[in-house]
Amino acid sequence: MNDDSQYEVAVVGGGPAGLTAALYTTRLGHDTVLIDRGGGRAAMMQDTHNVIGVTEETSGMEFLQTGREQVASYGGDTVRGFVSEIEQTGGDAESDSESTSDGEGTASGDDSPRFTLTAGGDSYGADYVVLATGFSDERPDPPLPRTGQGLHYCLHCDAYMFVDEPVYVMGTGEAAAHVAMIMLNFTDEVDVLTRGEEIEWSEETDYQLRNHPVEVIDTEIEGMSKDDNGWLESFEFADGTTREYRGGFPMYGSDHNADLADQLGVERNDDGTIAVDDHGWTSVDGVLAVGDIVPGHNQIPVAMGQGAKAGIGIHYEAREFPRSTAEIEEHGPVTQADVPAVSQDLLETAVTHEGHAAGPRVESGADGETEETEAPADD
Repeated sequence: MNDDSQYEVAVVGGGPAGLTAALYTTRLGHDTVLIDRGGGRAAMMQDTHNVIGVTEETSGMEFLQTGREQVASYGGDTVRGFVSEIEQTGGDAESDSESTSDGEGTASGDDSPRFTLTAGGDSYGADYVVLATGFSDERPDPPLPRTGQGLHYCLHCDAYMFVDEPVYVMGTGEAAAHVAMIMLNFTDEVDVLTRGEEIEWSEETDYQLRNHPVEVIDTEIEGMSKDDNGWLESFEFADGTTREYRGGFPMYGSDHNADLADQLGVERNDDGTIAVDDHGWTSVDGVLAVGDIVPGHNQIPVAMGQGAKAGIGIHYEAREFPRSTAEIEEHGPVTQADVPAVSQDLLETAVTHEGHAAGPRVESGADGETEETEAPADD
């Protein structure tokens, strides 16, 4: 591993949570690499909902690309790759794994990074790792409409789209029954499609469901029709009936992408999520987790908030100053040569960035038009 592949922070996963964490750590002066395999739930979005400042017509791919460009503009490195292995290579791995999730650990005293990540033929070293690997939704068998055009995975994002429209919920478990009843807040036409599978929800849930105006359709789907724009119009069932739907929600569970967490021995919850504290610290010192891989609502704004907290949490632990009284007694006072505690690469990027105090400015002229100007140089 060469010096160019060693960082303070490595973020694994380029969704909203990972991008936000990388943005914060980079702008807070920590050399950061974001390693992203591509894809993910956000990338499937045809439109973006519930994100203040982002218009509806923004696709998931556009949203994520803008995020990558922001991280890069501040000096963070973005790499396309799949991290297959991670190991503790610096510090005391045994004591690290036994630490509490309060973020109070420190990096190893030697020059080797605490963690080594392998992506393809490349290795990356980092003292802090943020896992933002998310989960994958379980897809039902075809026939199915296209994701975003009749097949939707986020109730809180997409329920608004189906106000006063016929909706299906697909599945046989507790989640399917409860989502169907929740959708009655938005429309009076809701069916549960079991597709011929045996119902698995409880007797209590069954009683509750039967006392709501939700129809349970037990027949398998054999075909579907779409409109000229590719949106679902109806399903054809094995008994020869056709039912119209504008869209719906498959409720078959999810697979958490936690292989890297398991390699490190990170504690997980019973539902497969990673156990974290309020800033995303896990049970392994130096490792944080954010986004859909941790408990909570699977929403972009929530994920972004988690990423921000993780970035700030790393900064609180990793920043050089203020130096403690004990450190001053051991190493002496902070000298002018010690500051600023920003790498040369990030320093050079910062002083030329448009967001820097001495960077280019956009000013309004007398006619209301704007023009870009350079800030005056020091005397």
